[in-house]
Amino acid sequence: MRHSVIAMALLLGGESGALLSSSVWAADSESAVTATPGEATPVKIKNTVIGQGAPKIIVPTTGSTAEQVLAQAKAIGENPDADLIEYRIDYLDFATDAGRVAALGKQIVAVANGKPLILTFRTQPEGGKRKISDQEYGALYKALISEHFIDVLDLEMFREPEVVQQILAVAHKAGIKVVMSSHDTRKTPETAEMVARLRKQDRMGADILKIAVMPHDARDVLRLLDATNQVRESYSSKPLLTMSMGGLGAITRLSGEVFGSDLTFGMTGESSAPGQIEAKSLRQALATVNTAIKGE
Repeated sequence: MRHSVIAMALLLGGESGALLSSSVWAADSESAVTATPGEATPVKIKNTVIGQGAPKIIVPTTGSTAEQVLAQAKAIGENPDADLIEYRIDYLDFATDAGRVAALGKQIVAVANGKPLILTFRTQPEGGKRKISDQEYGALYKALISEHFIDVLDLEMFREPEVVQQILAVAHKAGIKVVMSSHDTRKTPETAEMVARLRKQDRMGADILKIAVMPHDARDVLRLLDATNQVRESYSSKPLLTMSMGGLGAITRLSGEVFGSDLTFGMTGESSAPGQIEAKSLRQALATVNTAIKGE
């Protein structure tokens, strides 16, 4: 079923199917892996296994005050359709106050019902709420890592390279998994560029590879799916988190198990990005796809 869907997507998209061949795991000295071609090597964080079965659902907080965020976190923690909580600190009125951010983060952990916490400061150039210098970004992240409440850290790949490597090293030393991310809120880059970004994230040492792009037509959506599948089939066994944003790209939030994306974003209340789907509906759709795949 998986490869028949891919073949149809390529026919519709008009792109060459050669790069999507699943018969050989392409040789690449920079990103060699030992997993079976087309499968992720699962990553377990607390009781959540990423890269196995249906994509896991991340639900973000979007509040600007501690009271709003804590109420959202409690609801997410109690929601059986949410697998991970994303603590979006760029929404906070006190986003750059490491002490207050950490104190609230620890409160979130206490009401999360054991669900992993992803900490994210999404910068304004990549679709977030606030601007922050690279040096401030690095200092804030390192301060928060030292507070020992984070399970996964979202790290933007296009920050200053030395800052990115420092954060990555400090996070890994603390036992924190890193999602390295790239966001284009205006367009969908060329397929080769999307593949290149995900492969670079892999080489840089990320644990989970992420790209989010904005489509302008259906072919853009197909190219995101194509890039996802190329990376999964030929270049990396690390879990992927890829999406085409907006309503046009909503299908990419549902079809990860077919094309290779292991995580997806849902919402309860306010969304943190265009095109997010309510968590319960998302779970039902993912379960339907998973059942169909297992039935083949």
